[in-house]
Amino acid sequence: MGRRAVITGLGPVTPIGLGKEGFWNALLEGKSGITHVEFPGFDMQNFRTRIGAPIKDFPFDQFLPPKKRDRYLGRTSRFALVGAKMALEDAGFRLRENRGGFEIEGERPEEVGTILGVGSDAIEIIEASYQNLQEHGGPRKISPFALPNVYASSVASLVSERFNVKGATFVISSACASGSHAIATAYLRLQEGQEKVIITGGADACITPLSYAGFIAMRAMSTRNDEPQRASRPFDLERDGFVMGEGAGVLILEELEHALRRGARIYAELVGYGMTADAYHIAEPDPEATSLARAIAMALDPWGIAPEEVDYINAHGTSTKLNDVAETKAIKRVFGPYAYQIPISSTKSMTGHLIGGAGGIEAIATALTISNQIIHPTINYEHPDPECDLDYVPWTPRQKEVKVALSISAGFGGVNCVLALRAFEG
Repeated sequence: MGRRAVITGLGPVTPIGLGKEGFWNALLEGKSGITHVEFPGFDMQNFRTRIGAPIKDFPFDQFLPPKKRDRYLGRTSRFALVGAKMALEDAGFRLRENRGGFEIEGERPEEVGTILGVGSDAIEIIEASYQNLQEHGGPRKISPFALPNVYASSVASLVSERFNVKGATFVISSACASGSHAIATAYLRLQEGQEKVIITGGADACITPLSYAGFIAMRAMSTRNDEPQRASRPFDLERDGFVMGEGAGVLILEELEHALRRGARIYAELVGYGMTADAYHIAEPDPEATSLARAIAMALDPWGIAPEEVDYINAHGTSTKLNDVAETKAIKRVFGPYAYQIPISSTKSMTGHLIGGAGGIEAIATALTISNQIIHPTINYEHPDPECDLDYVPWTPRQKEVKVALSISAGFGGVNCVLALRAFEG
């Protein structure tokens, strides 16, 4: 099976809290980060959805020494950079400032990689650049960094540059499964011995006029504008669409022996993954959920995990009519009657949907569940749906022994990725 990989650092940058403690406490309190949003220059009455989960007054400059080029960065890159710094520090690495960036003391740069998931980087840069192009009749006011910062790969490259890490560096873009795919790919590289440490997870910033316009056209987003904090209601009968969030979930995934040698704290071990495609529709999940079920099974069977060993599932749980039914069906396909005994919760009920950042944030929530032996609730679950009839841990956190947990991601276009985490036992 190759080398083992463990999670040693957590860097959540979310609408409900920055950093591990703030994020975890907010989850246990059932705190919603959803509020009204405004797009300057637009009449919000033209938008059927006027709510989201933004990170307001993001204190980027408090986390990183300033660089002249920072003013050109998109929010996705800013979230990823801060999440990476949080995760590295949480993992116990000593960071030494060097030329506006950092060196990781005691680590060979060639043995540290950066593999991040990004759904759709820098939409706000594209929007602003196009507006400048129109207003000035040409490229005179376009930033020389506009195009490099629009490339999705720039997010990983900027993290690599800022922390002087020279292992494999790239981005995976698979919509809402991007972060989970990045973590699974990092796991593969650690198993093969390609790197010792990988900065992984995902980031995204899709609270923009163009993004909203597109999702509104798809009728995918909630229109519960009069009750923002009650709008994201995964598995509830009265759900009417997802709510957009933003942020990053960055983890340090580390080869086990390397982590033990430096005395690192271990939150959980990554022990399996499954990846499949629905091949059904660009914007809808397969209603039979056969491929999502296969991804769940692939995260268990080949890695020697029996279905009855699973103690908790962090669901994709988007609060859309189609996803929540399909996900429930997939869980039942794999677990049969045992599905009714597994606690399931949706982080998105509080954070909204972070798109490319969702898999990273939810992997962090799953690792913290194992580390703390507490399951965070699904808020706003009030009206049971006959087609979503499992245990969704409504409203109140639950103390429970959790040795094995799954984190499910299912992206637009039918891309599925499931991660299996286990409590570390030596």
